[in-house]
Amino acid sequence: MRRVKVFTDSTADLAPSQLKQLNISVIPLYVTIGDKSYRDGIDITTDELYKMVDQVQTLPKTAAPSAKDFAEAFQPWIDNDYDVIFIGISSKLSATIQSSLLAANEFEQGRIHVVDSCNLSTGIGQLVLRAAEMARMGNKEAARIVEEINNLVPRVRSSFVIDTLKYLHMGGRCSSIQLIASTMLKIKPQIIVQDGGMIVGEKYRGKGKKVLDSYFNDCVGDGSHIETDRIFVTHSAYEEGAHYLADKIKDVLNPGEICITNAGAVISSHCGPGTVGILYIEK
Repeated sequence: MRRVKVFTDSTADLAPSQLKQLNISVIPLYVTIGDKSYRDGIDITTDELYKMVDQVQTLPKTAAPSAKDFAEAFQPWIDNDYDVIFIGISSKLSATIQSSLLAANEFEQGRIHVVDSCNLSTGIGQLVLRAAEMARMGNKEAARIVEEINNLVPRVRSSFVIDTLKYLHMGGRCSSIQLIASTMLKIKPQIIVQDGGMIVGEKYRGKGKKVLDSYFNDCVGDGSHIETDRIFVTHSAYEEGAHYLADKIKDVLNPGEICITNAGAVISSHCGPGTVGILYIEK
């Protein structure tokens, strides 16, 4: 039985300590501002992204890794007799999965396993950590790990509260009418990942803790539907809000592990600053 190596992409928004602990490798997506391209999490941080956006007043473009990027990352592990599992951002949101499948075709059949998370951010991260933990135990083949992860995919729940629709509007995911209406009414929409895409959920009015309390009630409630082994709170330039939600989760659920992570440059380029979300696996 071959050893198993787990890869993900930079939109999984896992903390460096989590990646290191479980030997997870990351394939970066690209962020382009002006005529310069940056590798997400390597050449550009979220804070640097926002400074550039404020300076140029245009939204960056994002792009998937190429098949060559994937093949070059996979090759050393295949050469060392590992099987590879790649878990990436929803195929409805990016061409990343498509690129990884093209790369997989360059290797012997069955050596590269690609999982479409149908998710984003630490919704992907939930699956990646599960896969890496199984790989570390060393008692399951890659195909068996993939089977278990695919069974988890429909149970991952990801949602966020967006502070401003400016970034979604600039990225073509929100109409001008919606932008004007939300600005006038001070609406903070909930964005939910559903069937691999994004939909608008509740629309909260107000600001600060009032909005977060309403979002928490809608997302978590009494928590009876949530697996409490590991829960993520992921944010983009909203650390105060992330810690506030994490404290509420601790009070209600007393989870085994609660992880606060920062959204990377690619995710942040679409959601904007002041975004925060709760991501978990449903029972």
